[in-house]
Amino acid sequence: MQKLTQKQVVELYNKPLMELLYEAATVHRQFHDPNKVQVSTLVSIKTGGCPEDCAYCPQAARYHTEVKAESLMSVEQVKAQALQAKAGGSSRICMGAAWRNVKDGAEFDQVLEMVRTLNKLDMEVCCTLGMITENQAKRLSEAGLYAYNHNIDSSEDYYEQIISTRSYKDRLQTIDNVRKTNITVCSGGIIGMGESMENRADMLITLASLSPHPESVPINALVPVEGTPMEEMAPVSIWEMVRMVATARILLPETQVRLSAGRTQMSQEGQALCFFAGANSIFAGDKLLTTPNPDVNEDMKMFEELGLILQKPFEKRPQPQTIEAENACFQTLGEKPKWTRPGHLIRRNIEKEKDNN
Repeated sequence: MQKLTQKQVVELYNKPLMELLYEAATVHRQFHDPNKVQVSTLVSIKTGGCPEDCAYCPQAARYHTEVKAESLMSVEQVKAQALQAKAGGSSRICMGAAWRNVKDGAEFDQVLEMVRTLNKLDMEVCCTLGMITENQAKRLSEAGLYAYNHNIDSSEDYYEQIISTRSYKDRLQTIDNVRKTNITVCSGGIIGMGESMENRADMLITLASLSPHPESVPINALVPVEGTPMEEMAPVSIWEMVRMVATARILLPETQVRLSAGRTQMSQEGQALCFFAGANSIFAGDKLLTTPNPDVNEDMKMFEELGLILQKPFEKRPQPQTIEAENACFQTLGEKPKWTRPGHLIRRNIEKEKDNN
């Protein structure tokens, strides 16, 4: 496939809306059942206290938000939430930990046991734990992990305007490490952080340049949280979300495009347009880690109104095999990888720290 240019993607995004929707819906029907939606539930297994400085995130320890740091949940606590999610119609459970990167040791071993436990519930299991090494990815794969989420957040050019504690290259390296296993990749980004349309185009080009394409791409609308440097950002319009979903669908035809954060600001009619434009996955539950999300019963009523049915687990790929810890080939290496700390300064973060002090 010929490499996409920024100009081509911007022109696609800015097509007359009816033409863009028609093209996206046509691609969607070629590769997916347009009446099926995958439902995932996101569980924060380790909340708050993160050392990163992502300007959008209320879990960063340096920001004064209402998020309180909590210790890692137990396996039984996570299992209980997974069973509740399954009963509510979710086919995938995604476990999120507010870590910069995975560290070998007791906590990672506990997460591996969570993966084993949830895979045995016949649910697709996803994790988002920060940056991971190749060996850590292989240990997660042996435990039965179905997907690993590691968002690229934005374009490489704009990335330095929102994060200074990790590099874009390290994001891509983690995705590459996951690709060395049979774990599927979930990677997307956020719009509404002050980026330009060209930045959005470059983000989609980066995702479309990965080979193979990510199996899942979340499209998030920024949820401004008080206490973060982005607390006063204007909300994303529904037309921006529809155009972003449609463009992602055309560039990533076989990928599940996930309508993620920001759905509380969308009407059901707006969400229906997103589904028509090619979104075929959502996060359900009253929270996405720490930000609000529509009630699962509201989602089910919406699906009924739209005639959408739930995608069953493992429709796209077979269920991974779980290998018990005592039989695992890959063991802890006690790794201490040197992930990058670029160290550049972000003006909005500096101003927010001055306000807090």
